[in-house]
Amino acid sequence: MEMRRVYLFRLLCYMILLMRGEGKLSENFYASTCPNVEMIVRQAVMTKLSQTFITVPGTLRLFFHDCFIEGCDASIMIESPSNDAEKDAKDNISLAGDGFDTVVKAKQAVEAICPGVVSCADVLAIAARDVVALTGGPTFNIELGRQDGLISQASRVKGSLPEPDFDLATLTSLFSKHNLNQVDLVALSGAHTVGFSHCDRFANRLYSFSPSSKVDPSLDPAYAQQLMDSCPKNVDPTVAINMDPQTPRLFDNMYYQNLVAGKGLFTSDVELFKDPATKAVVVDFANNPFNFNRAFATAMIKLGRTGVKTGNEGEIRRDCASFNIKNAT
Repeated sequence: MEMRRVYLFRLLCYMILLMRGEGKLSENFYASTCPNVEMIVRQAVMTKLSQTFITVPGTLRLFFHDCFIEGCDASIMIESPSNDAEKDAKDNISLAGDGFDTVVKAKQAVEAICPGVVSCADVLAIAARDVVALTGGPTFNIELGRQDGLISQASRVKGSLPEPDFDLATLTSLFSKHNLNQVDLVALSGAHTVGFSHCDRFANRLYSFSPSSKVDPSLDPAYAQQLMDSCPKNVDPTVAINMDPQTPRLFDNMYYQNLVAGKGLFTSDVELFKDPATKAVVVDFANNPFNFNRAFATAMIKLGRTGVKTGNEGEIRRDCASFNIKNAT
């Protein structure tokens, strides 16, 4: 009798999990419904990458922003006729169009083979993994089974994303909300080894750092001058520079070597090296690319579990830019 009660209790727990849509991500989720999905996405990513390198940082940043707002549910992809979706928020306006286009093209390729089966959220997760691997970074098995979210509102973005002037305590708190620890924080920050930034995101470090020093004294002097040459005062706001001045088209551990050398671009980057709580991790990643690659892969998998929708919590969009359900918000 006791064993029967235990069995019924376990069965009840399992049914609750199913109803809540939890615990369903798996590496072979599409094994029977779309077995070639990863190959299809990778081919689309490779084609897009052959056209422009912005594919890499654009897709990677798109994945980060998507997961940090409503969870990894492709809500960042929604286009609103009234310009009030996530992508329209101030912190997302600078997201590269090539990142969106990468996901759209990959989804179209998947739909041609497996219509109505694979979510935009999973396509984005696969594409983010692939752009890293295709530029020298680690590859890893991706967990799949996400559904696309039903909410995309610009008003819900503020306060959800890391800012370039955040200190370590603020960054740690933000990342911990997504079950990411400080090692994950340092590892994911390594994505700054590719991509670019607009000058206004770090101009304060060059011209108005403090009353006693206009230039941030933690900056390597030669690097500070290089930045000022590229980003003079009142520069055109569309001007952008590489975040990694050494190997901007390789996904490597140069970001950490730059931090150690005083060549971190953002205040939030410098915080990772300055604060004793994370300095040892930065130094380790600077000296050991294998350790960085392993930590980055682990952190990406963990990030990909953030706020996923499964079961009845979402949908499988046919068009990544539009909800299927008319009453979605």
